[in-house]
Amino acid sequence: MEQILAELAKLFPQLNTALASGIYVFARMLGFFRFAPVFNRKEVPGLIKIGLAFLMTIVITSLVKPPSMGMEDSLILSILLNFVVGAIIGYMAQLILLAVDAGADMINMQMGLSSAMVLDPTSNSQVSILTKLFSLFGVLIFIHLGGVYWLIKAFIRSFEIFPLFATSFDLKSIVNIDYLIEMSSNVLYMGLQIASPILLATLGQDIILGVISKTAPQVNVFQLSFLFKPVLGAAIMVWILPMLMNVISDYFLSYANIF
Repeated sequence: MEQILAELAKLFPQLNTALASGIYVFARMLGFFRFAPVFNRKEVPGLIKIGLAFLMTIVITSLVKPPSMGMEDSLILSILLNFVVGAIIGYMAQLILLAVDAGADMINMQMGLSSAMVLDPTSNSQVSILTKLFSLFGVLIFIHLGGVYWLIKAFIRSFEIFPLFATSFDLKSIVNIDYLIEMSSNVLYMGLQIASPILLATLGQDIILGVISKTAPQVNVFQLSFLFKPVLGAAIMVWILPMLMNVISDYFLSYANIF
């Protein structure tokens, strides 16, 4: 394969540069689509994703205007490194939306709805209905705030940080490890902040039911908790939904500058 590219470079230098650049941009785009929110959803057919990645590759290749490819460069290594860079960008963006899923998991467990599970085609795992609802809710807010534009902007900026034909991978120059750790820790912190109103409400209900169980032992408090927790949790969730939307929007906007 490398010999064929070398012969093409001698005959058609501009065509060889464009084709090589397109291959690397397409590899980086595939890694980006695999992990980036909105683009990684498996509800969208794979053929449509590949077609969109191909069209975006054509546009971005004309914008990047990469230099000529060196003949000493390894084709397989460069493709692999570009795929990894795209995957890192998508993974960092996915960490932001995982906070909403973490909060939904806490709410779901506290409301006693852990047994109501469905198959999530995005992660190929069993998730609760409430988690799926909050996940779609977070994606809609992300799109509404311009998250897709942030992702594409970050993808284009990645060519300045990691050149297209680079064969060395300096992780510290691409990713701020401390900031990545902070983003990972914020998944739990933000999830707790989203779920805190319902957690406090159900905790107060548990205290009230505990007092009733001590004062009137004949009342079956265990069965009452199965009835009251989902009803109270759903009522609180509907009541605070506008406030949750503002909290999630502010959280997404706080990370808009990293793209």
